[in-house]
Amino acid sequence: MSNNAIQALLELGYKTKAVQKGDERYVINQVRALIGDQADSPDTPVRASSIIEQLTQVAIRNQKIDDTITDREILAGQLMDLITPRPSSINQRFNRINEENGSRAATDYFYELCRMDNDIQTAAIAKNIEYTAADLEVTINLSKPEKDPKAIAQAAKTASATYPQCQLCLENEGYLGRVGYPARSNHRIIKIQVNSEPWGFQYSPYAYFPEHAIFIDQIHRPMKINRQTFENLIEIVEKFPHYFVGSNADLPIVGGSMLSHEHYQGGRHIFPMMKAPIVQNVRLNQIPDVAAGIIQWPMTAIRLKSTNRESIINAAEAIHEKWQNYSDPTLDIRAISNGQKHHTVTPIAYRKGADFIIDIVLRDNQTSAQYPDGIFHPHQDVQHIKKENIGLIEVMGRAIFPPRLIPEMEEVKNFLLNQPNAIADYHQQWAEELHQHNSVTADNVEKVIQDGIGATFKRVLEDAGVFKWDSAGREGLQKFISKLN
Repeated sequence: MSNNAIQALLELGYKTKAVQKGDERYVINQVRALIGDQADSPDTPVRASSIIEQLTQVAIRNQKIDDTITDREILAGQLMDLITPRPSSINQRFNRINEENGSRAATDYFYELCRMDNDIQTAAIAKNIEYTAADLEVTINLSKPEKDPKAIAQAAKTASATYPQCQLCLENEGYLGRVGYPARSNHRIIKIQVNSEPWGFQYSPYAYFPEHAIFIDQIHRPMKINRQTFENLIEIVEKFPHYFVGSNADLPIVGGSMLSHEHYQGGRHIFPMMKAPIVQNVRLNQIPDVAAGIIQWPMTAIRLKSTNRESIINAAEAIHEKWQNYSDPTLDIRAISNGQKHHTVTPIAYRKGADFIIDIVLRDNQTSAQYPDGIFHPHQDVQHIKKENIGLIEVMGRAIFPPRLIPEMEEVKNFLLNQPNAIADYHQQWAEELHQHNSVTADNVEKVIQDGIGATFKRVLEDAGVFKWDSAGREGLQKFISKLN
């Protein structure tokens, strides 16, 4: 029997308080049922990921599961579920801590629990590459597992399932998983009320920043930006004043990757945009107790600040409504074409002491013959680095790049050092420009590439900005601002 690994699992269960003295034999037998009886454990693992790996290898040797990504994920969820408290117990403890010690202590408890039971994939997240360049944050995401070819083939033969309806639905809590759909046996959700409606609060399994939280409407309904959105965001930062919270835009191209289910993202992180200064104050005559201003940021963003929650919600709603119907054809800005609405916003809320702050980023999802992917979307000359939609997290200045950049940048590095290389054609011109504008050595080549990626990401955000930082764009922005009063 794999005693060392099972003992380590029990010890983890004591820490999460899912396992009490007297539960040991029960848990051991549950593990036996999952992995089989014939096994040895050479050492005693400490981290959850190491425990899972040892017990998974036992299950494969005992032919309890196949050696596939899907079977491994499902087994991992089942094993961690054994040492994860029931949802009701977690919610009761979270609420008690919240009442006695405040929301920060409550989220600390829940976050640490989700790390211990591997709901937050800490070992996988540690593989990500992160750095700062051009005053922006860059992340190359290596944490999410690759698609299993066997699972893809099996999915093609499997009837489509409708439960859960999507990966954000609250029904994912405790869900076993299936081919092509993540295992969630050990997944837990805190139940909260947002404007008297039932919502859920969880942590992202593959976090892009510290305490990456997701706030989820209990009802599976499409994303929508309206007054209710601003009310919801403000209420959430009232409940969790140590977190920011923001919503992706609600239109294709400028929206996030999941528009079918109303949700917001938040967490304990200060993004570059949140540090950006005000370069022009804006007076809102109808709402004088709200301070407003244009942010010095590649995209067009307006910051609102007030101690009055109702006033700041009114101001956000006024800007959103004005932008939805605003056009300036001289700048390719059109609210509607062929009956399709093109304008929405990406709003982000947070607290600074007694002040509520909402940053509102103006978005436009038009396409054209020249820019078929989007007029205000990364243009073709930067798509070798970033071609995907610019969602909430990237709007705030944290790039999320795919794993392909790692081997591709290695070839760029070889090119810059005049070594044999297989640089991709779509990186060639960019690499030549890096070579032309930098004195590249073996000691600085990594920084040259990182700075080049950061500068390209800044250009990506500029492409997504509706009013550019040139004279025509500044004049156009002033025209829009004048419409707010």
